[in-house]
Amino acid sequence: MNTRVLDELSEPEVRRYLEFLLWHYRVVDAFWFLQVTEAFDQVTAERLNEEVWERAGRLGAKAILERFGLRTGGLRGLVEAQRLYPWAVLIGYQFEEQEDQVLLSVPSCPVQEARLRRGLGEYACREMHCREFTAFALEVDPRLRVECLFAPPEPRREGLFCQWRFTLEEGTREGS
Repeated sequence: MNTRVLDELSEPEVRRYLEFLLWHYRVVDAFWFLQVTEAFDQVTAERLNEEVWERAGRLGAKAILERFGLRTGGLRGLVEAQRLYPWAVLIGYQFEEQEDQVLLSVPSCPVQEARLRRGLGEYACREMHCREFTAFALEVDPRLRVECLFAPPEPRREGLFCQWRFTLEEGTREGS
């Protein structure tokens, strides 16, 4: 990777470039999904998306832990790592940390909102995110468990597109 161009940019320009990269990341993902849907079908696109995002979650967590030197496990470690995950920034994940669980809520989903604006309808992303979040969480701490409270294709709740619960494996405690 050649990042020398970043050395020539001011701090505000680097921030704008980072915002561009995140936007572009989302655009590539969206067009990839749409093209697979067009070339094959929605079911195939969703199945492939599940496989891709399971890997992306695992690799993303691993890279974040290494690059940022994160060593905390458990629920606290999950939130630390997730806050640095590109999709958490892009989508605006909200985290509610409690003693025995973390709730990850998505009040606004630009991906689903764009599909709705274009008359495409929501796509079934529950299994994709379940695999992505599980792979991510297990890299942070093998004791972490993920539960989907609701996500498309299920009806959403007022003000939220989806919501996820992270807990530690039964019989374990934070910090042990």
